[in-house]
Amino acid sequence: MAATATKKETTVADKLDALFNLQKIDSEIDRIRTIRGELPLEVLDLEDEVSGLTTRIGKINDEIKELETEINDRKVASKDSETAIAKYKEQQNNVRNNREFESLAKEIEFQELEIKLHEKKSKEVKFKIDSKQEVLNEAVEKLTSKQADLDSKKSELDAIIKETQKEEEQFQKESDAAKKNIEPRLISAYERLRDNAKNGLGVVQVMRGSCGGCFNKIPPQRQLDIVTKKKIIVCEHCGRILVPFDGIEEVKEVKTGRRKASARS
Repeated sequence: MAATATKKETTVADKLDALFNLQKIDSEIDRIRTIRGELPLEVLDLEDEVSGLTTRIGKINDEIKELETEINDRKVASKDSETAIAKYKEQQNNVRNNREFESLAKEIEFQELEIKLHEKKSKEVKFKIDSKQEVLNEAVEKLTSKQADLDSKKSELDAIIKETQKEEEQFQKESDAAKKNIEPRLISAYERLRDNAKNGLGVVQVMRGSCGGCFNKIPPQRQLDIVTKKKIIVCEHCGRILVPFDGIEEVKEVKTGRRKASARS
């Protein structure tokens, strides 16, 4: 009877190698995105400003229209008052006594006051329109400038994205594929470390006896544990996952360091 094939068990060393390989791929993606610099954020900020200015201009135009409508309404009201005055004056010619004449005279006086009030209010509204028009002109001028900046930045960003998109997509595919071979809990830890690190490094090499992330010294015994890859070790200072820089040379250096330390003690 043929022996049943057994699935090869993933060792700690395999897991560390897979994580470090993933880190190298993701670092390439970071490098490509770094080329874009602050452009994406600048574009977003400019888009927000343009949107805000557009909304503001729309509101000012609406306010000006409302004020212009008020002026037109007051013109109509003044004409109505003028029509009423003409009517009352004509009625004065046919009154039968002084009481009726005085009553019509008061109505005429009231309508004349109404006309003066409408003229006064219209002047105030016109002043408001002039003030809002100044604010509107400034906003339009600013919008034109910001829109020009946005178009320029977008064009620059689009050119960079076009130049690097294929390369980034390829690395992203490699990153997604690499993650499938790593258990979810390690991916979660790795991504959390990357998110918390300014340089996006969650897995770093030990170089010259120091953490490749925070550059703090690592004790010789801990260095040996890192080189042998028998367990996952994190930097006690920054929490990054540590892998050896060069296995053979590191073992020699670590063992030499331990012998020197023993001799001194």
